[in-house]
Amino acid sequence: MKVQKLEQPATMENLESWGTVDGLPGSGTIALSGVQKVIPGKEEIDCGIFECGVGSYRRSVKQAEIMHFLGGTGSFTPEGEPTLAFKAGDSFFFEANTEGTWVVETQMRKLYVIFDTEAR
Repeated sequence: MKVQKLEQPATMENLESWGTVDGLPGSGTIALSGVQKVIPGKEEIDCGIFECGVGSYRRSVKQAEIMHFLGGTGSFTPEGEPTLAFKAGDSFFFEANTEGTWVVETQMRKLYVIFDTEAR
């Protein structure tokens, strides 16, 4: 199928459990869930819906990423740069190897696309 549809991703139920991530001190363990979509022939592109609970943690994705927030509030502080707040309706564009800290104030849900920017 050339087109895959996610019906109302901001309110989708039954996301798959993706385990947990250890939050920074004071945050405890943060639950992760989502739905991953595969584009046939482009399996190296990771895309879908990602959701995480309240807390703070370090970003560990090394590829570039585009995201559009469907719900939640919080912020991301890139290393050595000002803090960027987010809310539903905002979008972020991350260069490859962007490191920093997420602070999720209310449960966050986003549409994401993670991809390698190196020439092949």
